[in-house]
Amino acid sequence: MKAWLRTLARANHVTVRRLTPSAAKNPFMAEKVYLAVDLGAESGRVVAGMWNGNRIRLEEVYRFANGPVTLGETIRWDVLRLWAEIQSGLALAGKKYGGRVVSIGVDTWGVDFVLLNKQDEILGQPYHYRDARTQGMMEKAFKRVPRAEIFSQTGLQFMPFNTLFQLLAWQAHSPAILDAADTLLFMPDFLHWCLCGARKAEFTIASTSQFVHPLRRNWSLPLLRKLGLPAHFLPEIISPGTTLGTLRPSLAERTGLAGVKVVTPPVA
Repeated sequence: MKAWLRTLARANHVTVRRLTPSAAKNPFMAEKVYLAVDLGAESGRVVAGMWNGNRIRLEEVYRFANGPVTLGETIRWDVLRLWAEIQSGLALAGKKYGGRVVSIGVDTWGVDFVLLNKQDEILGQPYHYRDARTQGMMEKAFKRVPRAEIFSQTGLQFMPFNTLFQLLAWQAHSPAILDAADTLLFMPDFLHWCLCGARKAEFTIASTSQFVHPLRRNWSLPLLRKLGLPAHFLPEIISPGTTLGTLRPSLAERTGLAGVKVVTPPVA
């Protein structure tokens, strides 16, 4: 957590300075607050990192449950409930810290994603990485492209739930949804879109997909073409620490966090 809070501080041009005598008497008088949304497979939390020019301290603002949702014979994520919980946490942070809040960033697990169309509608209910639909997709991929070639294009450990194999599963059972998609957003990228409207892919989370080239730091488009997968919905890849914008006006009004910047943290 502290490592990526430092990334947010750098993105907001915060520098370390020697405390003045008055600040030394009250070490928290000039604190700036950086909010983190930290989502795991079983729980989520909104955390505040307070920086006074000398040290960082952390406070948990809000915690909530997370977990898979069974829908028919599938396993999904309830992203709308997660977004509602995050908004509750932000409202609490707004009441507690007010104008001291500088920025916010979201960190989650990798590989899973949300598909949006051009009208900002979610296409389908996002799948959980443990859903069984990816069974056999690795073997299907290796018949088209050798395992060694996939690894040379991505440098990622092979796991059956990697995004590459999830897309092959989507192509097999719902190709029309992929055709209709305008943007694929990984979970933190989707929540950044909820926060400010930006449609970008942060590099470290995109690297969990198994179709990002680790040296070129861009999508492995030749690999996707060989596998017969579309790429029209892939957004621009950006570096961690990028400022995406400020909170949507309606969200800023509801939470009391006007002017707060949205900054992309790296995935640990």
